[in-house]
Amino acid sequence: MAATILAAMLNVCKYSLLPILLAQAVRLRRNAIRLPEPPGPREGYAGEQSGRGIHVLFVGDSSAAGVGVTHQSNALALPTARLLATRLQATVHWELIARSGVNTAQALQMLKQAVVRRADLLVTALGTNDVTSQQSPGKFLAAYKELVDYAVTRLGVAGAVITGLPPLHILPVAPQPLRSYLGRYAQRLDLLLQRWCSASENLSYLSLDWAAVPHEMAVDGYHPGDGQYRQWSVLVTDRLFELVRRVRTVPA
Repeated sequence: MAATILAAMLNVCKYSLLPILLAQAVRLRRNAIRLPEPPGPREGYAGEQSGRGIHVLFVGDSSAAGVGVTHQSNALALPTARLLATRLQATVHWELIARSGVNTAQALQMLKQAVVRRADLLVTALGTNDVTSQQSPGKFLAAYKELVDYAVTRLGVAGAVITGLPPLHILPVAPQPLRSYLGRYAQRLDLLLQRWCSASENLSYLSLDWAAVPHEMAVDGYHPGDGQYRQWSVLVTDRLFELVRRVRTVPA
């Protein structure tokens, strides 16, 4: 019922304010600060090299790529691998497949085209560009399911941490009413992710509601700041640790 009401509200908002929303979106795209993806390794291992260990694959958009910080060591993937290696007292091999601007369907194609080693666990960070490119909720969820299915059937993934959509309703760089519209659309897609993940013990949904703190964001007013990436990596590590036990993906 809540999803149906939200969808109806979004349709009314979109079509009644369409000229304003389009004008604000064009202006936002033209004036936005464009931060680069940070340098640093996109694969490697953390912890002492011993035995098989755990392989973790990170797939996503600019936030997964670490936009907003100056190096991969301050982003999401590498810090998470280090934290998980400490928690497990085992080697964590990690790999990052991410690019700024991709929506979920594009991330799926990017993953299919990449040369990726087999993985035990998957971490995703997608959805913002599905909102900004106005992908339909159905297509968004279908692409997400296909991406995870590909990781499971082709790469051997046993469990996944699915990061929810960011709280776009507080996006400092976006004016009103565009900010509210993007926020509500993100909430609609986020509800789909929550429901999908709740139906499987191998999927762990991670909300980003805690990140609704504008002054902690990067200088572009769009991506996470250093402290938010640190918090995110801690939360992802906790979920990965739980998944290791739940799906019995225990390091050899």
